[in-house]
Amino acid sequence: MSEPAAPTYTLDGDVAIITHDDGKANVVGPATLDALNAHLDRAASEARSVVLVGRDGKFSAGFDLSVMTSSEDAMRSLVSDGAELLCKMYEHPLPIVSACTGHALAMGALLLLASDVRIGAEGPFKIGLTEVAIGMPLPIFVIEFARDRLLPTAFTRATLGAEIFDAPGAAAIGYLDEAVPAGDVIGVAVDRARTLAGYRTGAYSRSKRLAHQALCARVRATLADDMATLSGPTP
Repeated sequence: MSEPAAPTYTLDGDVAIITHDDGKANVVGPATLDALNAHLDRAASEARSVVLVGRDGKFSAGFDLSVMTSSEDAMRSLVSDGAELLCKMYEHPLPIVSACTGHALAMGALLLLASDVRIGAEGPFKIGLTEVAIGMPLPIFVIEFARDRLLPTAFTRATLGAEIFDAPGAAAIGYLDEAVPAGDVIGVAVDRARTLAGYRTGAYSRSKRLAHQALCARVRATLADDMATLSGPTP
């Protein structure tokens, strides 16, 4: 079976728009990660900000379960590469704004946590870290991103409790910065990106690097050992 369609890239003035629409649940597999990495590299060379967009109703359902359950090696490789992508986003020199167009679960929620600004669509959507609920222990990098971005009072509920939130609830605890009507989410995200694109790039990138480099250093220092013992979701 072929992997779903990879994210696409367009340049709108100073804003690079990366759109993930596989026509289904917007899962993240190896080809998705390859495309996101390539698009982020391209954006760094020709844009001043980035918007990451999902498909209508679905931002991302997380890692591709067909890969996650195919073998231990495939699961660990995909999760490790996903952690590297999150750090790349968190240290990326450009502002990254996510337009959370719907459900954002597991790796989908982590993409939000690794973005600078998160605009979510109001509606009956689910956002959260589902790993513990599906029988998968949380990798260290997941805990680190959640601890860094979520309210301390919600951290245990969101991680060990695998609690799922609607858009207003997700905004209240830190998955999102703002929830807006679904029809406005992409436009608002692009507007935020245009505002950030007007900032002096060197000032933004240096400040972002200083703010985020310690977390990414912790993630990279623990990743190999953590992946060596990580177990996947319960089949």
